[in-house]
Amino acid sequence: MSDDLEPLDPARAVEMYLEARQDELSDRTLSGHMYRLDAFVQWCEETGVENLNDLSGRDMYEFRIWRREGNGEDREPITTITLRGQLATVRSFLGFCAEVNAVPEALREKVPLPTVTSAEGVSDSTLDPERAVDILDYLSRYRYASRRHVVMLLLWHTGARVGGIRALDVGDCDLDSDRPGVKFAHRPESDTPLKNGPSGERWNAISAHVARVLQDYIKSERENVVDKFGRHPLVTTSKGRPAVSTLRSDLYVITRPCWRTGKCPHDREIEDCQATMTLHASKCPSSRSPHDVRSGRVTAYKRDDVPRQVVSDRLNASEDVLDRHYDRRGEREKAEQRRDYLPRE
Repeated sequence: MSDDLEPLDPARAVEMYLEARQDELSDRTLSGHMYRLDAFVQWCEETGVENLNDLSGRDMYEFRIWRREGNGEDREPITTITLRGQLATVRSFLGFCAEVNAVPEALREKVPLPTVTSAEGVSDSTLDPERAVDILDYLSRYRYASRRHVVMLLLWHTGARVGGIRALDVGDCDLDSDRPGVKFAHRPESDTPLKNGPSGERWNAISAHVARVLQDYIKSERENVVDKFGRHPLVTTSKGRPAVSTLRSDLYVITRPCWRTGKCPHDREIEDCQATMTLHASKCPSSRSPHDVRSGRVTAYKRDDVPRQVVSDRLNASEDVLDRHYDRRGEREKAEQRRDYLPRE
């Protein structure tokens, strides 16, 4: 330990780091840093590190292995891309710790970031379009105009990100005209930023059916609340506008097969399965995230030969990003679709 360093407890250091970055990071990004650093604090507690001054390059190597093997909240090995994100946050944190004289400046460089190939940077997970339709049919029959029905319906029919759905106000919906639609607006000053900022603002057309479900939800199921900024969110909880994590949890629940069918395709005993608890629904191998719904929507558009620019504008993502991160058609399927445009020889 260097005589020039000043003692600092790991948990207190994380608090200081988050306070220091509060003005420059969005709430969502800050929450991500908090989650990743919680694992670092847990590792410190398990290994007896009470003072950051004591950390060495060997310690950081051991933390990397500990995290790679899924220790922390995950409890299972994590992907290379996830590990890279975890370690990048820890490097940033250690840079801050060096600024407040808690660790040597060189320590952050002793946390090497794993190399991620282009293939590793793309998730294979998706919600098959046919399965999405089955889930919507079930919701329409048994959970009509519920919050979960509305969230799934909007995610599927607009292809929007979950943050965009969360950002919608009642006033952003034109439901009574013969050309209904919803408006995605960037309002960072009142806690509803869009991922791409002002350039993400757009109107998305919706069908008369979707408009009718939204109207019924607003009339009978929506909590009559305002958020802390005095706005009237479209999707609500009893406390106001839901957190993104709440909407993500809704998706994990309704995409579990046993939630609809009462049967488990993974040979688990449903009564004993931890994934049947709402907070752990993501642990079901068949559960899917909002991102998976978005990729399924893109795949469905591609199969229907919707023009690339139309899909790009509707989902507010470049054609390259859509092709790389969201299109889940197989190479053979793409080839067969191209066949229809080739001359018959």
